[in-house]
Amino acid sequence: MAINFRDGVILGADSRTTTGSYIANRVTDKLTQVHDTIWCCRSGSAADTQAVADIVSYYLGMYGIVNEEPPTTPTAAALFQELCYENKEMLKAGIIIAGYDKRHGGQVYSIPLGGSLHKQSYAIGGSGSTYIYGYCDMHWKESMTEEEGVAFVKSALQEAIKWDGSSGGVIRLVVLTAKGATRHVYLPDDGYKGPGAK
Repeated sequence: MAINFRDGVILGADSRTTTGSYIANRVTDKLTQVHDTIWCCRSGSAADTQAVADIVSYYLGMYGIVNEEPPTTPTAAALFQELCYENKEMLKAGIIIAGYDKRHGGQVYSIPLGGSLHKQSYAIGGSGSTYIYGYCDMHWKESMTEEEGVAFVKSALQEAIKWDGSSGGVIRLVVLTAKGATRHVYLPDDGYKGPGAK
């Protein structure tokens, strides 16, 4: 998942990769940096999403060299969307793009299966997301502080891990602001008090 907050964006994900009911990796990093302050969350086929993220990262690097300025989040989202839509018959890739740039501030985009592009205040995806739509709608608010945003993302992912057998492991977060990227790792039961707890 990824959210906008007052000073930028926060991305978060669990770390479980499954092959059917078999847990292939319990400490996967589903948060991928594609440029300095542009990251993506990957769900679906790990191979597909890694390949798409690698291609976008390459193009964004070239964009920065050719244009002598860093790419914006909408540019990254457009590249992801073009690759996912043009190859929708061959890819199983759900991607959330979030980033911070001087022109637009923090922005979140979602590309579900099929390759459509949606700009959102917050986006959730992957198998665990089906369990937390109501939770996120109930607890979401605009212009959260960083502390509130981290707590919201962490608690939503704790709920997904609790209910979804394909979600688990640790909770990885990255906070993107004008200062750059800051990463966090939490255990899923770290400070867990249940829904609605203060």
